[in-house]
Amino acid sequence: MARPSYPRAGEPRPAALPPGERTVGQLVAESMRFYGERFVRCLAIGISPAALAVVTAHISRTLGLILAPTLYGALLSVSFVLASVLVHDVRPARRRLVAAWLAGWLVFVPVPFLVLGFVLPALAWLAALGLVVPVLVVEELPVRRAFARAWALARADYVHALGSLATLVIVFFLTRVVMGFLLREQADTAIRVAVFLADLVVSPLLFLGAALLYFDQAARVRSSPAT
Repeated sequence: MARPSYPRAGEPRPAALPPGERTVGQLVAESMRFYGERFVRCLAIGISPAALAVVTAHISRTLGLILAPTLYGALLSVSFVLASVLVHDVRPARRRLVAAWLAGWLVFVPVPFLVLGFVLPALAWLAALGLVVPVLVVEELPVRRAFARAWALARADYVHALGSLATLVIVFFLTRVVMGFLLREQADTAIRVAVFLADLVVSPLLFLGAALLYFDQAARVRSSPAT
């Protein structure tokens, strides 16, 4: 039986595939690499999710359902816009940023209610239209055409888009649970502080990966026979 071979220490890692051929696992790995290289700048993305996690722990379920599509949606959309700006290294006009923020907020509105049944419908919805945020950050399109463009990007390889978002969510929640446990045990801090720190550090990966997904889907659109 042949013995498995492993790369030797010091050997360069295999070259990453181009976005049009990138797998779900490679998208997650690229998101981690990007985050690690710009850790301090990317931490700002996690401020809103971290603050909302602390707030959620101290409010009723009914109030949470009211705030989720309103305040939560608005703040999480800010994080996605910031992630898109960092990933694509662009400086769009303020009106473009506002349009991207509002569009992201609008897309997020039904998500808290879709999650009530099961998380998959929410992810399916975000995979279909969530890329409207990086579209508006990167491309000079009116809002209505940006939604059509986001849907076209999703249809280019919907399985890849949905699988990428699902994997990012799984990685986020698993890492969040582990980090929250370690912070609580080792630092002996209050639970709400541990939750805040865990979300502050981990949540940027979720938004960065979603922003990087734009590259994958755009490359698949360009390489499709219809184009």
